[in-house]
Amino acid sequence: MHLMMDKVKKTNLELKKEKVAEIAKKVERAKTIVFANYHGLSASQISELREKVKEGGGELIVAKNTLISRAMSINHLPVTTNQLAGPTATLLSYEDEIAPIKKAAESAKNLGFPKFKFGFFGKDFLDMEAVENLAKILPKEVLQAKVVGSLSSPIYGIVGVLSANIRNLISVLDQKASQSSA
Repeated sequence: MHLMMDKVKKTNLELKKEKVAEIAKKVERAKTIVFANYHGLSASQISELREKVKEGGGELIVAKNTLISRAMSINHLPVTTNQLAGPTATLLSYEDEIAPIKKAAESAKNLGFPKFKFGFFGKDFLDMEAVENLAKILPKEVLQAKVVGSLSSPIYGIVGVLSANIRNLISVLDQKASQSSA
């Protein structure tokens, strides 16, 4: 029995390799990746942040920085040990590129944490300021509504002008008909 358990047990190195491979797959799938310092957040606040990020179509990972660094290098996204120094959470956006980042930014506004460090939009590096600016962009649905609104307003204007011309034509024909019958 003891011999079978030894075969089932994995070495620490094997577990780490599996974890790196798992994170690398998630990084590959992500549209946007942001790193943030989560120092100062309690375990319950981190859980709450995870849920908010998940609602936004993303995932928040807290793992050893060396594992994250290796997963990033597998995906050809260079990260230095200085950039990942300290308690660093990795925020991955799978669906909407910005929504999970906005959720984390809302949390930072309320709690003071997490503090953005840097990130990647696709393969493009984003410094802290760029990540913060990204978090300020309006939600996708609002932007789409604004585009539709701006496209439809000239159409409504044309419809109004055409309607006015038709009303004027009907009015003139009405007056002409009134004059003819009189």
